[in-house]
Amino acid sequence: MIKAVLFDMDGVLYHTMPFHAKAWMSSMAEYGLSMSEEEVYRYEGMIGTETIKLLARKQWGREVTADEASEMYSRKSAAFSAISSPSKMSGIDALITHLHQDLGLTIGVVTGSGQRSLTDNIVSDFPYAITHEHIVTAYDVKRGKPAPDPYLSGLRKCDADACEAIVVENAPLGVQAARAAEIFTVAVNTGPLPDSALHESGANVVVSDMHELLRRWEEIIIMAQQ
Repeated sequence: MIKAVLFDMDGVLYHTMPFHAKAWMSSMAEYGLSMSEEEVYRYEGMIGTETIKLLARKQWGREVTADEASEMYSRKSAAFSAISSPSKMSGIDALITHLHQDLGLTIGVVTGSGQRSLTDNIVSDFPYAITHEHIVTAYDVKRGKPAPDPYLSGLRKCDADACEAIVVENAPLGVQAARAAEIFTVAVNTGPLPDSALHESGANVVVSDMHELLRRWEEIIIMAQQ
């Protein structure tokens, strides 16, 4: 039986990815690093400082220190806070209400974000379904997505085995992380990447939005339990 549903945050609970893309591109440009919108979506889910280390390795040919990466990520976070206007994804409240209140499922959140301004809002925005105890952030793991660690932590926090959970993701690295944890994974394609990028990352099902996910939930449950 399915006991828990683990949601990513950006691009799943909240319509924040366009703002993240602008913040990443503008802040990294200040340090002489280029980052395309496609790269932002492809690296989504990775711990922010690890994304910076990857960019520096590729473009500068050297490793940046933890302090350098932390300072650069702080600049990105400030840029995001200055331009963002986060709103919930269309249909997410109806979906979570059905899963938690109608079906009695535990709702978890697994994000690679280290921005407390965002994660602190989750419980207040979804008070009927999500508690602090069921949220995994960048501070809870040493290895971020695409490693399975964030979703393994999510399973522990929600007291569920992999076969008792479903993941809802929107990014290739997040899908890879969930599948590495051996969890049935639904990808909601809320970004500019083709569906094929999510299928190739291992998504069991790809849907276009939360409304389609809600309509197909019974079908998805059957698939997950096979």
